[in-house]
Amino acid sequence: MPRFFSGLVLAAALVSGCASTTVPPIEGVVWQIDNEHTEPRGDWDKLGVRSLLVQWTVVDNLAFVGGTDLPAGAKMPDWQAIARQPWATEVIVGLAGRFDERGARGDLEGLVQLSAKVARTPPPVNVAGYYFPIEIDPTWMEAYRLRTLLAQLPRPLWISVYDSANVGPEELAQSLTEWLPPDVGVFFQDGVGVHARTAFVARHYTNVLVRRLGRDRVRVIAEAFRPQVGGGFRPATLEELRPQLAAYDGIPIYLFEGPRYVPPETVNGLAAVQRQP
Repeated sequence: MPRFFSGLVLAAALVSGCASTTVPPIEGVVWQIDNEHTEPRGDWDKLGVRSLLVQWTVVDNLAFVGGTDLPAGAKMPDWQAIARQPWATEVIVGLAGRFDERGARGDLEGLVQLSAKVARTPPPVNVAGYYFPIEIDPTWMEAYRLRTLLAQLPRPLWISVYDSANVGPEELAQSLTEWLPPDVGVFFQDGVGVHARTAFVARHYTNVLVRRLGRDRVRVIAEAFRPQVGGGFRPATLEELRPQLAAYDGIPIYLFEGPRYVPPETVNGLAAVQRQP
């Protein structure tokens, strides 16, 4: 059987319950730095995690890495300690971004120039690639401008995409093939955490992206949170997260966001039902 399920095969597995009985190995976790979160701690390696995706190292002109002339964040992360963690054996270094999506999209040239500077002095970790923290969705009509701008950034390079307008996987993939450089990879945000779609539908998106872009260019970000009563978000429960992750078997999975939403009790619960390699 092919590594990636067809829609019919996956649907049958979900109906029968086979796809929800075990959790596949998890490749990575995402860490979103801000002034309150500079010391990531976890035991995600119990799930197979060895890759850390850092959302950004500069955000809103605050630097959480050396080598820039920008003001430093409230506390500099201990990058050497992070590099020693088994879940950070490889690190995809996020470059320069903004918390506000509209502000980031309005300053593409400035963020690319700053990102190129940041990439010249990365943190002391095993750099496996770079991530340009501009999130792309079909409503952004000027995303094509990134075609030439991304040439200024080092490779391997990744961006992330999501489908806020629910245009569908074929349309999303087609828009990417029209402008995204062929040597740039894609993290697909599954939308399950915000109830934008089910994990089954998100898996269909990843299948289409793999078919159109190539297997090595596609990874999935599994939203490990859910809306919280009264506003904000909470960690997903084991019962919520288990079938979500099982649906992505065969696709490299990154949990968003490790330090905030994947605590030790969740890790232990997932590890107890995880398929052994």
